Amino acid sequence: MDEAKRELVNAWLVKAQNDLATARKLVREPEIILDTAIYHCQQAAEKAIKAFLVFHDQRFEKTHDLRLLIELALRYNERLSDLQSTAELLTPYATTYRYPGDVLHPSQEEFDEALSSAESIYAFILSILPPSVHP
Repeated sequence: MDEAKRELVNAWLVKAQNDLATARKLVREPEIILDTAIYHCQQAAEKAIKAFLVFHDQRFEKTHDLRLLIELALRYNERLSDLQSTAELLTPYATTYRYPGDVLHPSQEEFDEALSSAESIYAFILSILPPSVHP
């Protein structure tokens, strides 16, 4: 793998890692901001999957739909099918709480599940990528 590609995959993973860190920071006292924190959970998972796709030279459209990204990634690793339900859970958080609507904030339990799901996707993607691209 050439250095430019290694750096790009690494950059996607660093962004995913930063989204996870941001999500965690936004739920610390004294000011808990669950609606923005849950968005960063979705973003972390999205960027991790996109890192995997970039590693495999797979083009993808601009999308926040994790299910579509997983479908593309399945071409390279069938074990990613285990993440479909997690992707389905996280996908709506790209927009659900970003704008005013019927429900303005997720519950703490909903956030906890989203964070755990995003961490699982990130860890799984790291486990199937070579250490040379890890942050």
